[in-house]
Amino acid sequence: MIDGMPTRLPASEFETRLTAIRERLTETAADAAVWFDATSIEYVTGFHHIQTERPVALAVTDDRVEITVPRLEVERVSPIPRIDAVHSYFDYPGGDPIETVDEMLTGMGVESVAADADGAPGVMGYEGPPLSDFCEVESEGIEWVPEMREAKSDAEVDLIRESARWANLAHRSLADHTEVGAHPATVSQRASMEGSRAMLDALGSEYAVRTRGDGPVHAGYISGDETALPHGHTPNERLSRGDVLITGATANVDGYVSELERTMFVGEVTDEQQYYFEIAVEAQEVAFDAMGPGASLSHVDQAVWDYFEEQGVTDLARHHVGHNIGMDGHEPPYIDRGADGEMEPGHVYTIEPGLYTDDAGYRHSDTVAVTDDGIDFLTYYPRDLESNVIRE
Repeated sequence: MIDGMPTRLPASEFETRLTAIRERLTETAADAAVWFDATSIEYVTGFHHIQTERPVALAVTDDRVEITVPRLEVERVSPIPRIDAVHSYFDYPGGDPIETVDEMLTGMGVESVAADADGAPGVMGYEGPPLSDFCEVESEGIEWVPEMREAKSDAEVDLIRESARWANLAHRSLADHTEVGAHPATVSQRASMEGSRAMLDALGSEYAVRTRGDGPVHAGYISGDETALPHGHTPNERLSRGDVLITGATANVDGYVSELERTMFVGEVTDEQQYYFEIAVEAQEVAFDAMGPGASLSHVDQAVWDYFEEQGVTDLARHHVGHNIGMDGHEPPYIDRGADGEMEPGHVYTIEPGLYTDDAGYRHSDTVAVTDDGIDFLTYYPRDLESNVIRE
């Protein structure tokens, strides 16, 4: 941490996580817990890698943490202090990744495991044998890490808050460079570059690198007819007066991200655009008011739906109110009428109810943490109409 800026998780976070995992392990008949999922492996150890056709497997026992990786990852994983031993195979398909995992487990004295899956996921063409061909899989599909990730620690919330700070800066740059005749792709690239440069200059060597040939900050938008699609793409057309924009900005801070989205307008706003904008913003307020520790997930989504019904716009809704966020852009729990469960302190949610007409979409998204006695706004870019109009 520099000058009050949280830049990476302290080692104590991983110690706490391993302790919790070992407590869960004692409740099973298994000798070890095994993970193949890249995000889970990062959460437990801090080792981050790109999940490819080359399996990586992490094993945790009551006194050891060992990992199997392809040869090309050995130098990257070896310095991590909480990993006691690194095993490797040369590559896939020439190597034998699951056989190497079995050798690792045998060397650890493991006869049965609780695993997140019975073998490595079939990504990028990987086809391999199940782990159960080599050892007893006491239980598979364990959800220990996803469950642990739902409620963030104070240190994790601080990283998401720091992400939001840089996202806000990049979003301001995005607005500053938006003008009639500009191409949305190049404006997005410019804002992302400026945000990344500012972040890297400020954090210097304290920044924990999480990218390959790219910056840590991303800001951009979709425009034109694509905004009418909740997951629209950047159109190959320059901005025109009257365009509606759906923006997005985030930053990666030691593997944690936030989400900031705004509905913006190029030039004058029509009465129809203002009408839908104001309903979408008020829907956010309804969600904020319904949120808090102990609030049911379904209740928050239902409150927004009820408001949309009052306004006669349910036919324009396309998705639920929001989702948890942290190491992934989308994480459970989800704020959905069909969801079970309640909001808890440490949950961090995007609040993004949207409306989509035939011509345009209207959606703000803010990242909000649930606290012991309410909610805490991590994103803070202005939400009012005038602040989101690009004037010439």
